Amino acid sequence: MTGVKPDRRQATGGRRQGPARQDWSTWPVYEAAVHGLPGRYWYPVMWSVQLRSKPIAIEIANRRIMVIRDGGEAHALDDRCPHRGVPLSLGSQEFPGTISCPYHGWTFDLRSGCLRAVITDGPDSPLVGKVTIASIPVAERLGLVWVFIGPDPADDGQGEVPPVETAIPSELLDADIALGGNIEMRSGGWRFGAENGFDEGHAKYLHRDSLWRMLKVMPTWTKTVVVDDTEGWITRVQTEVHWAADFPGLGRWSGERLWKIGSGAKMLEGPKASGRTDPHIAALGFRGQQSIRLPGLLRIVHRRFIHYEWYVPVDAERYRYVQLLVEYKSGVSALLFKLRYLLLIRWLFHGQFSAQDKWMVDVMDAPPERLYRPDVSITAWRRICEGAPRAGQAIVSAATSADDPGPVPSGS
Repeated sequence: MTGVKPDRRQATGGRRQGPARQDWSTWPVYEAAVHGLPGRYWYPVMWSVQLRSKPIAIEIANRRIMVIRDGGEAHALDDRCPHRGVPLSLGSQEFPGTISCPYHGWTFDLRSGCLRAVITDGPDSPLVGKVTIASIPVAERLGLVWVFIGPDPADDGQGEVPPVETAIPSELLDADIALGGNIEMRSGGWRFGAENGFDEGHAKYLHRDSLWRMLKVMPTWTKTVVVDDTEGWITRVQTEVHWAADFPGLGRWSGERLWKIGSGAKMLEGPKASGRTDPHIAALGFRGQQSIRLPGLLRIVHRRFIHYEWYVPVDAERYRYVQLLVEYKSGVSALLFKLRYLLLIRWLFHGQFSAQDKWMVDVMDAPPERLYRPDVSITAWRRICEGAPRAGQAIVSAATSADDPGPVPSGS
């Protein structure tokens, strides 16, 4: 059979010959995490305004769950009736606080997952109280619905459930903010999505002529270190910035263009790059522009706003891509931001600019791979995933220097 693309994200037991790294065996936990990191984490899955009294099926971490709003409160259950395996998300609410399977009327409590009634077996059904399906912790913050889940159903109900606030960057919890965002399904798998987000080199080249950066000059190349930061983040910090370079035998290359002029044209990393930084952002004292933490949350700090990306695993080939762009605004200023987001930012930044990343993640085919110096960002990320706990958030040491792109085997 020809024309069939190999599954690049399943277990990589088969090795191909060549000079590159043939698999991710240096990071066995990460290599196996095709459906998400082990244990349970809080993941955003949809906008709160989309959740109503009609059940909705959600795929996450290679599992199917059902979410529904009842009495103003969000609930989530395993989306499978244990009788014959029919999705409960196709059912209806016949009694308050419950969901009934559309096939035979098996009716489950939305809070506990316990079987409350079997409509077609009468009020005295002997199964009542003896059958339970998984109840998934759910919460709502930042206008999003969050679920606490992992790829292994055996982890459901194990240990404490940390507050959803532990999954939300602290700078978003107690401040007046205005936000805009986008949620979409993407191909390529959550690991490639996260690696692209924290990747050191691609923004300078891939995005150099995007509409969002039409008037900005990106550096040609940089040197970077990755440092441990607070609240479980690892952060990229640039130590050298080069706007142009002479390549032996080839010539000079630069991202500078005639229309990219002015003192604010050059894109330096981090909020300290300009005196025009929002005072709230400046006061937060970020060490660098790009940071990432478990289970797959990227933060990019700009002068006037902060951008966040969650890479929520769906299955081996897909992930839910959640973007938030936040400004510290209130009142009329917040309304003006919303208008600017809907008319401009949504299409240029969360649209065309982000679509370039979508393109690369979708066509990426690794391993095998041959890493280079800027991939210090990728190897640092893989290391904190390797130390991922079985539940909640964690601060894991993974810093390395720009001159050490990770344990690449000799010759790769």
